[in-house]
Amino acid sequence: MSVGEFCNRQVVIARPESDIIAVAKLMRHHHVGDVVIIQDKEGANRVPVGIITDRDLVIELLALEVNLELLTVEDVMSSELVTCLESDGIWDALQRMQSKAIRRLVVVSDEGSLVGILTVDDLLELLAEEMAILAKVILGQQAKERHYKE
Repeated sequence: MSVGEFCNRQVVIARPESDIIAVAKLMRHHHVGDVVIIQDKEGANRVPVGIITDRDLVIELLALEVNLELLTVEDVMSSELVTCLESDGIWDALQRMQSKAIRRLVVVSDEGSLVGILTVDDLLELLAEEMAILAKVILGQQAKERHYKE
């Protein structure tokens, strides 16, 4: 299964010049923990250049009592963005998340345009569904074996 088949394509976005409070309001309105920061670049639209998370807001700004009115998203966003291609496999994405110790991967096209986002929560949901199917296989096999014993 490819990342593109499973990623969330409804991504909340903002520009680097956006103010912090506006981005926090976007997170609240859309019930998300991250906003992908984009810029339009020649040859590609909506190119991700960073990400800001609810944790960034709390740990880096609120806990330090930083004046939010003095900052833009560009001042706070994680600009060493870790991405994956929509054609990458789920296993590859999971390994990338583990090696970089991140909970979110921005998904891009071959041209570098934003396609979606893949989160740890998304992967847990997928794995839980797969585990439920495996459990049903075991239960079915056990029922079949009981039938043969009778």
